[in-house]
Amino acid sequence: MLAKTTPSAASLPTSRVAVPEHVVYRSLPSKTVVLNLQTGQHHGLNATAGSMLKALERASCVREAAAAVAGEYAQPQASVEQDMCELCSALLARGLIELNDESGH
Repeated sequence: MLAKTTPSAASLPTSRVAVPEHVVYRSLPSKTVVLNLQTGQHHGLNATAGSMLKALERASCVREAAAAVAGEYAQPQASVEQDMCELCSALLARGLIELNDESGH
């Protein structure tokens, strides 16, 4: 079931992220540009947030994506997971992602 509101903090790490059809993004060397085709608004993500968005789209859940990014950047997984959950909340509020609140595991 896709949710448009933020799930509880406890369930967010096990939620699956999907980029809706009305959202497109392009990675550039220093940032990622995300465009909501329904609203015409574009949003800029720094390079790290852009990497997180890519990982979120590929992973079965936020926690799995955080593990991949933590390994890529040699950072503690718990810290990356917290940052990723904050990013998800911000993207969700702007209609740029949807969350499946059922566990991917």
